[in-house]
Amino acid sequence: MKPTLLVLAAGIGSRYGGLKQVDGIGPAGEAIIDYSVYDAIRAGFGKVVFVIRRSIEEAFKEKFAGKFDSRIAVEYIFQEIDSPVEGITHWPERQKPWGTGHAILMAAPAIQEPFAVINADDYYGVSAFQALADFLKTNCTPNHYAMVGYLLRNTLSENGAVSRGVCEMDEQHLLTNVVERTKIQRMPDGGILFADENQQMHPISENAVVSMNLWGFHPSIFEHLHRQFLAFFEKNNQNAKSEFYIPFAVNDLIQEGRIRLTVLPTDEQWYGVTYQDDKTTVQEAFAQLTRQGVYPEGLW
Repeated sequence: MKPTLLVLAAGIGSRYGGLKQVDGIGPAGEAIIDYSVYDAIRAGFGKVVFVIRRSIEEAFKEKFAGKFDSRIAVEYIFQEIDSPVEGITHWPERQKPWGTGHAILMAAPAIQEPFAVINADDYYGVSAFQALADFLKTNCTPNHYAMVGYLLRNTLSENGAVSRGVCEMDEQHLLTNVVERTKIQRMPDGGILFADENQQMHPISENAVVSMNLWGFHPSIFEHLHRQFLAFFEKNNQNAKSEFYIPFAVNDLIQEGRIRLTVLPTDEQWYGVTYQDDKTTVQEAFAQLTRQGVYPEGLW
């Protein structure tokens, strides 16, 4: 059975100042999603599921509807603040979505096979998709998941600080912990620093392995996420800014001994558009990849 690609595309993009999921980045106006779907098809994925909001449905489908249909099966799932979750009868008023873990949970009705999860506005690289596809086809089980790990130096923005989940692993490359590091940026002297909870700056290795939300899951994750989200909701439903994030959910499953998670290392360069000023850098990167023949002129 071919694996599925789950694209988390319901984000608001507040720092970017616009709907970056559909923004034209490639030489022919392709969005980053176009490249991810292209790479997924090459790697042997059989279906793509988009998680979006109703409020962006028109703009999203105007950009992508029908584009992939002859090449890969496509489904849409909606993530709203009050999307039904079994066991929750009343939703509090809030503006912010419930987070990436909740977004994955919404996709449960559409996915019965091993699947990858990506952010819509992140570029992950050809070999990263292939490595994850190979894992999903051969090694993924109800209690064995995977994640592609990037070198920190390949994930920084020139236009502002970033947050990254730094991975701790054992000698078998099994994830033991993800530690969130915030306000990471390269200094003029070339070193990289992050801020702790007291805003004190500390050095961090450029070769630290970080998560960029490129995950490989068995559909067993849905049962775990449902249980975890109910517990999260009970504790945090009055906190309008709290979000249920994938790394925290995965961390808990590892600490509880419920799953093993293999980190698949990659030296791919990650690209993303966290800030509006990132766009020029990413546009030039895709132009270069096209010149090198990694992608054809005009993907579709």
